Amino acid sequence: MRTNIVGALCAVAVIASANAAVKEQPVTYTDGETTMKGFLVYDDASQAKRPGIVMVPEWWGITDHIHNEARKFAQQGYAAFIADMYGDGKTADNPKDAGALSGSVMKNPKVMEQRFNAAWQELAKQASVNPGRIGAVGYCFGGAVVLNMARAGADLAAVAGFHASLGLNTPAPAPGAVKAKILILNGADDPFVKREQYDALKKDFDAAKADYRIIEYPGAVHAFTNPEATELGKKFNLPLRYDAKADQEAKAEAAKFFAANLQK
Repeated sequence: MRTNIVGALCAVAVIASANAAVKEQPVTYTDGETTMKGFLVYDDASQAKRPGIVMVPEWWGITDHIHNEARKFAQQGYAAFIADMYGDGKTADNPKDAGALSGSVMKNPKVMEQRFNAAWQELAKQASVNPGRIGAVGYCFGGAVVLNMARAGADLAAVAGFHASLGLNTPAPAPGAVKAKILILNGADDPFVKREQYDALKKDFDAAKADYRIIEYPGAVHAFTNPEATELGKKFNLPLRYDAKADQEAKAEAAKFFAANLQK
């Protein structure tokens, strides 16, 4: 009898585990009068409040790559919110349109901040999220966005940028103004990021007494975490290339970074 009970309990546990899964929930929210279409991604195996991460995509907009990245963060115990930076879920399939969309955000820091903050607020109010433990991660264009938000003193515990663009458009932060700990994970051979941009970033963060770390991966270029990057690079004659080794190493660094600063 006892064996049968144990077996039944094990079967229930297996079924419960099988039913628990990473959920992707479309979320419509607003920035003023602009309709935004993001996604909340989380593992419903846990009912506890969990840390949140605002995710800002590459200049293409919300693609399969950012969905895959969000699922990985959900599996690590976070609620990931994929931010819509362009409104109405707009995406681009070519560099001209992607540049126009990303430029429309970056040329106006107020728009950039409003779009990011709208996503932050939407994530913070989710029942499954601990609003006191929210970080951000960005890719390429998105990396510039999250670094700008850190410079602007956003209420973030931790910010990471993968192959982050460093064309930053917010004023140099005052001493003590940067709340977030910062991790920049870039390709050492990324032609889109100039050495003088690193120098300016370091100068500003040092003067602000910010807690930051920069890791550059030898041989890696732009978009090295995106498995679609190599094909996109060939298609549009751009220096984009997936790098499995750099991707794995950078993801391991980011996992340690967020665990130390969001899950403590």
